[in-house]
Amino acid sequence: MSNSSVADRAVVTGRMPDLRRRLPRISGGALVLFAVLGCQLMVVVDATIVNVALPNIQRALDFSPTNLSWVLNAYTLTFGGLLLLGARLGDILGRRRTFMGGLALFVVASMIGGLATDSLMLLLARGLQGIGAAVAAPAALALLMTRFGEGAERTRALALFTAVSIGGFSLGLVLGGGLVQWLDWRWVFFVNAPIGLAVLIAGFVSLPAGVRHIGRFDLPGALTSTLGVGALVYGLVGAAEHGWTSASALTALVVGGALLAAFVMVERRAVQPITPLRLFASMPRSASFLGRLVVVAGFMSTMFFLTQYMQDVLHYGPLATGLAYLPMTAATFAGSQFTARWAMGRYSNRSLLVVAFAIAASGLFWLSSIGTGSSFIDMVGPLVLIGWGGGMSFLSLTTASLRGVHPDDAGAASGLVNAAQQLGGTIGLAVMVAVFGAAVPASQHGVQAFTTGVTTTFLVAAALITGGMVLMALTQGERETQGPVALIGDRS
Repeated sequence: MSNSSVADRAVVTGRMPDLRRRLPRISGGALVLFAVLGCQLMVVVDATIVNVALPNIQRALDFSPTNLSWVLNAYTLTFGGLLLLGARLGDILGRRRTFMGGLALFVVASMIGGLATDSLMLLLARGLQGIGAAVAAPAALALLMTRFGEGAERTRALALFTAVSIGGFSLGLVLGGGLVQWLDWRWVFFVNAPIGLAVLIAGFVSLPAGVRHIGRFDLPGALTSTLGVGALVYGLVGAAEHGWTSASALTALVVGGALLAAFVMVERRAVQPITPLRLFASMPRSASFLGRLVVVAGFMSTMFFLTQYMQDVLHYGPLATGLAYLPMTAATFAGSQFTARWAMGRYSNRSLLVVAFAIAASGLFWLSSIGTGSSFIDMVGPLVLIGWGGGMSFLSLTTASLRGVHPDDAGAASGLVNAAQQLGGTIGLAVMVAVFGAAVPASQHGVQAFTTGVTTTFLVAAALITGGMVLMALTQGERETQGPVALIGDRS
């Protein structure tokens, strides 16, 4: 067929030829992996990269001490609250389209945040970042699962995705510390522009158009789930900031619980639900969502308090604090690679999860022994154990969460994986802040009192992950040794 006839047909049909076919393709799989991992890295890093810049942001934009916390909370609230809606958008509108659109919004919002001239402008930018991340993140994981075939190829891709998901938290602290110390606080936002542009180009070149599922959009389910999760996150954030007796926090928690109960009722009757309840029919899958929440709760609360300990007790600077997390980052990557390349296929998923949770819990128990006279050497061993256990657990949890999911439900399942991760961080921080407050009465001050509160939170986090280990032992299949080779296929 001639070029003119192709052009004529394009005019008649209203569709232009796919320009991506005219672009050179070095390696489709590698570019897909780069796009997915790049997106995941940005949305995960953004949860922590701003931490070390908060004092500079407060001085530059005249934040009050109370309002400063919303620089973090605005992102967490919109990201966690809109994840399920973002996952369903990918199913209906197409995952490539939602991936590209959500990522573009994230990059634009990052630029607005870096250019912010007052506190309101920055908070609005953070909220837009959360919306973009909530749309792009579920589509990213779903695209990875549908692009890479079952077996070793998918296992390696999942291992890298897991390493990025966990290592990104500590990488954000390292990157943020360096940017603040060497450049300016605004670069914790500007850095997303070149990375995001590269990821968008890779996605445009390599990602398939995908299949759009024609059908009705579950608006009641979208509203009740989004508002319910949003209210729950808001209530937990408020409880951590103002205490569990705060009227606004308690009201939000009650409203969130009621909306989520209504969401379940809506989904039971919906013809095309935003989150198919059949995803929870599998006990191992349901337990894996809860297990992910528990692990992230322990990890995020530990990083929050350990960062303060390094700066307030050990007097580390922003960059030194970030670099101190490198042993955990390296161990996370090594643990996920060890699991993907050697352990999976030899041991059951239950065995891997029990061992992973036990290793992470032992690291937290060990970390609870630090004191006012401790040094970096005293933290290296615990951080390595925590990172290794996390790398093992997240890959195995992802396997349990997505095994047997029908391709039509891949977006919804991916949204639940991400939602459990985001809510785990918020819930964990809220609970551990309450634990810290109970361990350190208001009448006690000073470094010793602060250290006592921090080590108490580490003990509670270790106990929490130990409970998760017991849950994994009771719920995961004993004979599932094939790894993620059957992650998507048979509906269960």
